[in-house]
Amino acid sequence: MNAPVAGLPGLDRALVMGVVNVTPDSFSDGGRFDSTDAAVKRGLALVTDRADLLDIGGESSRPGAEPVTAEEEQRRVLPVITALAQAGVVISVDTVRASTAELALDAGAAIVNDISGGTFDPDLPRLVADRQVPYVVMHSRGPSATMLQRAVYDDVVEDVLRELGERMAAVMAAGVAEDRIVLDPGIGFAKDADQSWALLNALPRLRALGRPVLVGASRKTFLGRLLAAPDGTVRPVDERDDASLAVAAIAARDGAWAVRVHEAGPAADAVRVAARLRREDGS
Repeated sequence: MNAPVAGLPGLDRALVMGVVNVTPDSFSDGGRFDSTDAAVKRGLALVTDRADLLDIGGESSRPGAEPVTAEEEQRRVLPVITALAQAGVVISVDTVRASTAELALDAGAAIVNDISGGTFDPDLPRLVADRQVPYVVMHSRGPSATMLQRAVYDDVVEDVLRELGERMAAVMAAGVAEDRIVLDPGIGFAKDADQSWALLNALPRLRALGRPVLVGASRKTFLGRLLAAPDGTVRPVDERDDASLAVAAIAARDGAWAVRVHEAGPAADAVRVAARLRREDGS
């Protein structure tokens, strides 16, 4: 069983975290939900489709993406978070900035999802500690614009285990309670396709760090490369959902605390199937 996350209800299955990108340049759905009304409608649809919580982000983290200002990020996400929180939705704010996280928590967000693992803004772990909210600490190396240049490892699993352990220790030193930490191996972040597959296969080893693991693999490039056409053309983003579902099911079977997905309904079914199989073997 997964260790509990303080401040969140425990379930006997992986949670389904639905993604809402309030950005014009997201790799998966750029521009589709970059207005408040469209993003709120999408969020409510994901919840209706049985997402347990939503991850709201206002800055693209795709490889090569350029950063936006804090003010622009906040303009995008705060009205969406306010509306969805008022509707009773559990919200994770996807940000690397303490200023955005603070305003998002004030607007009703309950979780901070930090793709930098606390390395971008040292005030963010301190804010999380002060507000006593769950904190997703992801493994990454450097900003999105240069991350692919940093996908160099002696052994990707061993290196990510070590570096995630170091990040966990650092955010705890900043005051974050251990029982509020969730770890994310950062599939696709400073990892090539082979490295992403190796980390997915090592999920039980990642769980041995003692904290729940979030897996975010939905629609990512390593799936598109696997499913490439005979001429090498990478499978388009909007045609990767079946493969994304397969990864979600496998991750849940291997003990993921949550799977981060763009389509909630099929994933909600998959994690329940995985939970039934885990009960069968007593895990």
